[in-house]
Amino acid sequence: MDEKPVFLTKVPANEIPVPATTLRRAQRGPWLTIRIETLVKLALLAYLLVFTHRYTLDKVEKELEVHEGRWISRVFSDSWAWSPRKVLYGKKAEKVFLTVPNAESAIKASRQYATKPHMAGTSGDFETAKDFLKLLQTEFRIKTPSTLPLFSAGTPESRNATLNIPSLKEPSVWIDTYYPVMNTPLEHSLEILDEDGKAVWTAELEEVADQTDPEAGKYYDAVTTWHGLSRGGSAKGKLVYANYGRKEDYDALIEQGVDLNGSIVLTRYGGIFRGLKVKGAQDRGAAACLIYSDPRDDGTVTVENGYAPYPYGPARNPKSVQRGSTQFLSIYPGDPTTPGYPSYENSTRTNGTNIPSIPSLPISWANAQVLLKEIKESGKNRTISVVNNVDDKVIPIWNVMGVIPGHIKDEIVIVGNHRDAWVMGATDPSSGTVSVHEVIRGLGLLLRHGWTPLRTLVIASWDAEEYGLIGSTEWGEDFADWIDDHVVAYLNLDSSVSGSRFRASATPSLAHFVRAAAEEVPHPTKAGKTLWDATKDNGVLNGEHIDAEALAVYEEMEMNAAAESTGVGVLGSGSDYTVFVQRTGVASANGGFGSTLQDPVYHYHSVFDSQRWQEIYGDPGFHRHVAIAKHLGLQTLRLTDSIILPINTTHHAFELEKYLDKVESIASTTSLDVDFSGLRNAIQSLQKTSLRLDTEKDTAEKKLRKLLHKFARRHFIRRQIHRALCKLRKLFGKECPSHDASSLAAPVSVGYGAADKPFECSRGRKHANQGMLPVTPRIGHAGAKVHEQRQRAGETEAFDKRRFPSKKFKKAVKRVRDVNQKLKAFERGFIHEDGIKDREWYRNLDVAPGKWLGYGATTFPALTEAFTIEKNATLAEYEAKRLQDLVENLNDALKV
Repeated sequence: MDEKPVFLTKVPANEIPVPATTLRRAQRGPWLTIRIETLVKLALLAYLLVFTHRYTLDKVEKELEVHEGRWISRVFSDSWAWSPRKVLYGKKAEKVFLTVPNAESAIKASRQYATKPHMAGTSGDFETAKDFLKLLQTEFRIKTPSTLPLFSAGTPESRNATLNIPSLKEPSVWIDTYYPVMNTPLEHSLEILDEDGKAVWTAELEEVADQTDPEAGKYYDAVTTWHGLSRGGSAKGKLVYANYGRKEDYDALIEQGVDLNGSIVLTRYGGIFRGLKVKGAQDRGAAACLIYSDPRDDGTVTVENGYAPYPYGPARNPKSVQRGSTQFLSIYPGDPTTPGYPSYENSTRTNGTNIPSIPSLPISWANAQVLLKEIKESGKNRTISVVNNVDDKVIPIWNVMGVIPGHIKDEIVIVGNHRDAWVMGATDPSSGTVSVHEVIRGLGLLLRHGWTPLRTLVIASWDAEEYGLIGSTEWGEDFADWIDDHVVAYLNLDSSVSGSRFRASATPSLAHFVRAAAEEVPHPTKAGKTLWDATKDNGVLNGEHIDAEALAVYEEMEMNAAAESTGVGVLGSGSDYTVFVQRTGVASANGGFGSTLQDPVYHYHSVFDSQRWQEIYGDPGFHRHVAIAKHLGLQTLRLTDSIILPINTTHHAFELEKYLDKVESIASTTSLDVDFSGLRNAIQSLQKTSLRLDTEKDTAEKKLRKLLHKFARRHFIRRQIHRALCKLRKLFGKECPSHDASSLAAPVSVGYGAADKPFECSRGRKHANQGMLPVTPRIGHAGAKVHEQRQRAGETEAFDKRRFPSKKFKKAVKRVRDVNQKLKAFERGFIHEDGIKDREWYRNLDVAPGKWLGYGATTFPALTEAFTIEKNATLAEYEAKRLQDLVENLNDALKV
């Protein structure tokens, strides 16, 4: 009671207790005593933070606007946020890629491939397969395995290599071995016999070369002059000249009363595929067929016009011979004994129906002159003897496959070129192989800069194309269901350079795309011009004399090649795009420089298709090789990295009506009465639906870009705040905690399904998450570490859901996904399982090689040929209805 309160007790001033409230303030003392220099630091830090934030966002906005959506792979990568390296994408990736293809490298590659024979199935061919495999391993940074990745087609190793492409996380390469039936030459001869059956003239069938062209001189007899897949046997008969061996040429002979039964038919190359020349003779009873190269088809570059023959000048060597397959290409391509299914080692074989039943031989102009003289001197009309003995057998061939996995796992782009040649093939196919070589080098540089394609990319080096598109066809038949499920586009390159004029062909849905890329590549030899300007280029070797018929044939082919309104031709057959366009329905393209009537003569399939000819006459400096590489590379990057596939369904839909106009014009010249109103109405409905799809394409892409932009801004803000807080803590001597990668990591999966389950793919099975986007983006080293830790802790599912940007984002990506699925399905819409009459392997009712053309395309083939060949009104009505049904179904599939 007597104790006094403390606060009433008088104590010295220095001993006055501090109230509790003041005690709490004492904990913030450092703020009250902060030094002037610290305030300056804070002010500077705040300024830098604001300035950096505004500058960064401004920069991002500009990048997002400039690159038109091709930056999506960067948003889905670790480099977007925290990687020290700068990932290339969009125009920046294209710019870097275009610095790679160069003439020095192209010449070196050409000398590697084109200075030795490498006919399909030979040891030289296998060596080039290993060379190409090594190139892919080097550029894609794949460690060379202890054993060669060589798989026999049909085995689990071969099947899984392709079927598991969607689940790959790193680049992969391998070789698939197929086992088609082909043939090789044994002995051959061509003779004129007298009345007693004795030879009065024997042809020198082999090409003759000297050391002026060192490789031609060395290998002139390495590959016998013969026709691949020709019928073995012998024949004797009277000689009949059949011009180009076209249907109209044979019909004209019949009208003139010429009896072809038992005859030896002599035709010249040009106009149609060589196999159909033999078929025309066979169908009319001939005993054998001879095909020669006529200088009249060389335009102005002839000896007659004063040009020296190769190797001393640019004109035709009179002893050159064009080898080549005599398969009936317009019936079906590939292994004759396995139509519609792949050539495994143990495959059941059938008797091929796309190969001749009479022997044939290719011969030189020098030999043809003797025979033509024999015909003119009709009084002689002596017997001609033809011998063509061949060895028919199963021969292994090798497709080389390389894969760069992308973020989207089930949208795949394929780039293909065949590797095999009849002899050395400096033009066909090595010029194309060289351009692909340069593309691969460019992709390798992008990979080293951290680039990953949005879509998966497959590079294919096909084999045995020269025998009849065998390597690509067998692979396409082997993986038909997988292609249907996954492949969005195919880019083909056969020969890059054989002359001065650039030509391109494509399914109409890619025509604008192909032309646009060509308009952005500089002209290889003319400053201020583009590659597309080269579509009007001509050679500079003029002359007074030119054959009128040859000129007419050339002009007709040129008109047909560029009949499409864009100047991009329509694909028929003759190269490895055939199985993709005609069998599976994949948007495809093909292009390269070809010869004109004023160019140095290209010795097609001859020993004179050599490195020397290419360097002196074909492409001095190899500038055209480089231009084609750049064009192919741009197309590849844009197909793999665009948000919306650059497939123009509207242009194709309007082309359909032009095709129908052409059919109606043909029908008007006949007595057949067919109603096309239903088909025309269906086409016009498809046009309207496609226009609405165009609007949806634009809206879907803009919506996704907007959300990506928003996500990027938010991410940058969070990153800047984190850095600023770290700097503040360091100012006061406090440790900055390690960055929590999980707070900034990009989503572990944008697959909208079981992200951690392996992608399952089997023949005929659709993806389980149909309609969603199977993407597995990189998440950075830090993010990957956190993800791995949480996987071990069983937290993966919660982590995935927590880190996904938003439901709006998922919805926007699915919207893009749906659009791309419609675009991918467009070309499939013209595929009919019953195929075309008498050649059911061809299933595309929109376009196919003409039955009597082989190379050239016929639009609405089944319907057109009902008039031009069958002349049957009932069949025409049936074909019009089949087309109408396909177009109506396609219209329903495209609706949004």
